[in-house]
Amino acid sequence: MKIIAANAVPTDAEGQKVLQISNDADLASLAQEGALAGAERIELHFPKFTDGRAYTQALLLRRRYRFAGDIRATGDVLIDQLVHMQRSGFSSAVLAQGVDPAAAERQFARFAAFYQGDVLEPRPLFAREAA
Repeated sequence: MKIIAANAVPTDAEGQKVLQISNDADLASLAQEGALAGAERIELHFPKFTDGRAYTQALLLRRRYRFAGDIRATGDVLIDQLVHMQRSGFSSAVLAQGVDPAAAERQFARFAAFYQGDVLEPRPLFAREAA
């Protein structure tokens, strides 16, 4: 997962189709209308850390709508959310103001494996070990 500090201004959007989808947006309608077609990055916003609707949106974008581009978390993004964000389908995150990017990177070294499947590895641990 790409971690972006709050004070860093991302300049990688030049020439890209970037969609900003609100938490209450109906993804099925957006997909039917063709709004997702050609998008290279979709930004999902966390208005506060207790609002988890963007996790579901990221999961649906990856699994149901087969979005293969960058899904970026913005807003109130804290380091304890990053591992779950990655497992839900996010590929980049802009940290909240005052969050240390080095501490955020260390979160990924804390967990060697997970029992459940996720977007990155859909098979649960027992199925991975049996293979």
